[in-house]
Amino acid sequence: MTKHIAIEQTQLNQWKVDSNGALARIFLAFLTTAGIFYINIMPALVSGLIEGLNFTNQQAGFVSSSNLYGAAAGALLAVFIVKHINWKKWAYVLLLTILLVDFLSIFITSPTIMVIIRGAHGLVGGLLVGIGFAVISRTRDADKTFGYLLLIQWGLGGLGIMYLPAMVPEYGTSALFIALMSFTFISLAMLPFLPSYPVAATDPLAKLPAKVRRQPLVLTLLAIFLFQAANMGLFAYVIGLGKAEGLTMDFMSPALASASWVALLGSMLVILIGTKYGRTMPLIAAIIVTAICTWVLIYSEVSMVYLIANVLIGITWAFALPYMFGICSELDKAGQLAALGGFASKMGLASGPMAAALLLNDDSYETVIYFSSILLIVCSAVIFWPARLLDSDKKASL
Repeated sequence: MTKHIAIEQTQLNQWKVDSNGALARIFLAFLTTAGIFYINIMPALVSGLIEGLNFTNQQAGFVSSSNLYGAAAGALLAVFIVKHINWKKWAYVLLLTILLVDFLSIFITSPTIMVIIRGAHGLVGGLLVGIGFAVISRTRDADKTFGYLLLIQWGLGGLGIMYLPAMVPEYGTSALFIALMSFTFISLAMLPFLPSYPVAATDPLAKLPAKVRRQPLVLTLLAIFLFQAANMGLFAYVIGLGKAEGLTMDFMSPALASASWVALLGSMLVILIGTKYGRTMPLIAAIIVTAICTWVLIYSEVSMVYLIANVLIGITWAFALPYMFGICSELDKAGQLAALGGFASKMGLASGPMAAALLLNDDSYETVIYFSSILLIVCSAVIFWPARLLDSDKKASL
């Protein structure tokens, strides 16, 4: 009987992808993105709620923030449970729940109810993302897996931004939620082929005192929060910014889609070079370039400035974020700290649109642009020491 079970288990494992291969990284990227894919089509979602359901700028911003604050709560919950659960069984349940909530969202027209239901969606999706981050941390070269994560998010997000805004006037907001459901279904189909990824028996950095690990961790979490808040605060309203400057949807949709697709270069670069040149200089340089390009959006009335600035922001966003998540992963291979990185990310993504909604004044976006630029400069200062510390530790071990 035992032999028969062992044979069946062996046959089952033949269908699993290599735990550190490219396919596994892609499948994990889909799984981790499924709970928060709405982030990558956020301009289309915000614009769709305004155009399709007549929500105000503030109401649409509050819906997106509710979704993201829920995701932050879910990611925080994952920190406490991820080491004690069968992550794959939980992933099945969470993906099915996300499908159901997105389906229900099609029929909602009230801003208040939409805020509540999307907050619930965020909670479930954030928990899934936190679990996904923890599992990614158990892969070899986690920075590369996070690179694949950004590759998937930006690539498919570009498609959504290009086509969904034009579909809303004809099909309503249902087009937005059906797109989200389609992505979730694909992720669900990939899940059976992923291996189990047990918690590693040893932690390479366990020799570091808890105090030494805690300080860079707190700074890294703060940097992730600032980086995501700065970028998403402006990104959520990037279509509104273009409209206020006289740009047309016929220009903005392909422009923003192109920005998302060209941004793939950033995540591909992370996949190719990993930590070959360390983390400090590439990371600081990318964040500073992001800040400069954000400030340049003051001149968005010039269409090419709008296009080029968004392209460069996309590249540096997709380049810098995997390295920051990688720092969290290096501090705990069991994945709890990476899940905490997911929490900081969602808090930043939620707080950015919320702050932008409060700062917006008569469709004047200058204050939001200045706010985002300053946050990015602060972020570069905060992340410097944690990145430098890990680079120094790597050199010392060679």
